[in-house]
Amino acid sequence: MPVPISEIVQILVAALICWIIFILVDLIFALPRKGGVSGATAIGTNIELAGGNLHGGLMMGNIVCSPDASAGTLLAACGVYIAGLPGGLFATVLVYVGNRICHDKGYAGTTGAFFATILITAITSWTVLGPELFIAGMVLAITTIQGISHVHASRLLGKLWGWRS
Repeated sequence: MPVPISEIVQILVAALICWIIFILVDLIFALPRKGGVSGATAIGTNIELAGGNLHGGLMMGNIVCSPDASAGTLLAACGVYIAGLPGGLFATVLVYVGNRICHDKGYAGTTGAFFATILITAITSWTVLGPELFIAGMVLAITTIQGISHVHASRLLGKLWGWRS
């Protein structure tokens, strides 16, 4: 059975909301400034050598090497889907523990999970968007940053970082 167009549009709206949440939180926590965890600097440097932006590459390296706002947003969506607000808050605790295991000094993942839990719970209460759409949307949002083109994604993230700094 084909997916109705309205559901595809809802997934795209959820993806945009998730993308904004995780990019803003990562920029607020200054992930493009430097590699905050082991491996992030190596990834950023390799992306720059391939023609990408160093600051965008550093942010991508931080995303790969430790639970950041993208992972937090995805886990929050899963938690809200499974158990509503308490599930999202439990996911936030798990992201916090993951950050500590990775010796991540920041709190971007925990903050992203918390804000995503609140926003997804509120949006799903007031609109037709369900938490399952945010799971699909977050997968699309992560794919646009990590899965399509490291060079182009790092340049976009570098531009966004330039506006912030």
